[in-house]
Amino acid sequence: MGLSPQTAPSPGAADRGLVRRTITAALPLYLTMIASSVAGLVDTAVLGRHATASLAAFALTMAVYTPATATVAGAMRGVMPFVAAHDDDPDALVPVVRNGTWLGILTGTLGAVAVCAVPLIGLASGVPQETLSALGPLPALLAASVLVAAVGNSATSTLVGLGRSALVMRAGTAGTAAAVVLSLALVNGVGPIDGLGLPGAGVAMLVSSLISAVVAHWGLRRSTLLAGRPLGLGRPHPRAVLELAGVGLPLAATVLIKFAVLGVLAVAAARVGTVAAAAHSIAVSLVALMFTAAVAIGQATIPLMAPHLKTGNVQGLRAGVRAGAKTALGAVALLGCVLAVLREPVLSLFTHDPAARDQVLALIPLLLLVVVTDALQAVFGFGLIAIRNTVPSLVAFAVCYGLLALAAVPLSAVGGLNALWLALLVANILLIVGQVGFFHQRSGRLAASATPAART
Repeated sequence: MGLSPQTAPSPGAADRGLVRRTITAALPLYLTMIASSVAGLVDTAVLGRHATASLAAFALTMAVYTPATATVAGAMRGVMPFVAAHDDDPDALVPVVRNGTWLGILTGTLGAVAVCAVPLIGLASGVPQETLSALGPLPALLAASVLVAAVGNSATSTLVGLGRSALVMRAGTAGTAAAVVLSLALVNGVGPIDGLGLPGAGVAMLVSSLISAVVAHWGLRRSTLLAGRPLGLGRPHPRAVLELAGVGLPLAATVLIKFAVLGVLAVAAARVGTVAAAAHSIAVSLVALMFTAAVAIGQATIPLMAPHLKTGNVQGLRAGVRAGAKTALGAVALLGCVLAVLREPVLSLFTHDPAARDQVLALIPLLLLVVVTDALQAVFGFGLIAIRNTVPSLVAFAVCYGLLALAAVPLSAVGGLNALWLALLVANILLIVGQVGFFHQRSGRLAASATPAART
C-alpha cells in the first residue's frame, strides 16, 4: 500500500535526498583516490631527485603497472552489484565475497605477469639499455603489488557494494600514508642510513598495497554484517566466478581500450611538437583529477540502486542514475570553477614553461567540456554495472574510442592540440548517447522480467 498524496514525498524532494546520499557515499571514495594520486606524485618527485635513470625506469614500469592495476580494479567493480543485492543476507553474501576474492586472484595474476614482462616490453620497444639496466627488482616488486592490490580490491569492492565507503577511505589512507613515508625514507635514505634507490620505491608500493588490503579485509570482517562469518577462500566455484567475471571482465576490457586510446592521443600530441606534448600531458592530468570524482560518484550509486533492482523498479533505477548524474555535474562544475579561478598557481605546479602554460590555458574551456561529458557517460556506465549488463559499455567504447584512435593523428596534424581535444569531446558526446540509450533500453527490460509480486 503506497503513501497517501498528503504524505508522499515530492519527486524533487526524493531526488534531493538521493543526491545527498550519493554525495555522502562518494566523498570518502573521492578523497581516497586523490590521496593515492598524490602518493604517486611523491614517488615521481623523490625518484627524480635520486637519479634520472631511476625515474626513467620507474616511468617505464608504471606505463604497464598503471593500466594493469586499473584493469584489475575495473574487473573487480563487477562484484559490487552482486554484493549490493545481498546487503541484508550475510549467508548469501559470504559465497559472493569468496568468489570475488578468487576473481581478484585470477585477474591480479594476469596483471602481475604483464608487469613482470616490463624488461621484455622495454627491450622490444627499443628502450635505452641504461634505463633497462636500472630496472633491477622493481618489476617483480610491482608485480607482487598488483596481486596484493587485487586481493585488496576484492574487499574494497565488497565494502563499496555494502555502502561502507568510510571503511574504504580508512584502508586507502592507511596505505597511502605508508607509501609516502616509506618512499621518502627508503629511496634516498634517512640520516646515516643509505637509501635503496629505485627498489626502495617498489618496496614502498608493495607494503602500501599490503597495508591497504589488510585494513580493508579487517574492516570487512569486523565492521559489517559479515562480522564473525568465515571468509576464508575455500575452493573456487567456477560457475559463480564466471558469473562475476561476466560483469567485471567487460569493464576491464573497457579500461584497457580507454588507456590504449589515450596513449594514441599522447603520441598524436607528441607529433605536433614538444610544447604540445607537455601541454597535453598536463591537461590529461587535470582531467584525471576531476574525472575521479565521477568514478567515485558512479560507484556510490550502485548500492543505492540495488533495492530497485531486486524489485524491478525501473523508475527507481533511473532516479538513482539521475541523482548520480546531477551529483557528478555539480562536482565537476565545482572543480572546474576552482581550476578556472586558480589556473595560474595550479599550472605553476606542473610547468614553468610559459609556452606550455599558455597552451593549457587556451585548452581550459575545451578541457572542462571534456570532463563534463566524460563524467556523464561514466555515471550511466555505472548504471549498467548496477544492473549487471556491462557488455554494452564495452561496445560503446570500442566504437567511439576506436574511431577516435583512427582520427587522432590526422586531426592533430591538421588542427594541432585543439583539434585533438575537440575529437575527444565528440567521442565523449557519442559515448553519452550510447551509454544513456543502452541504460534505458536494458533497464526497461527489467520491468518486463520482474515477477508480479515484485512489481506490486
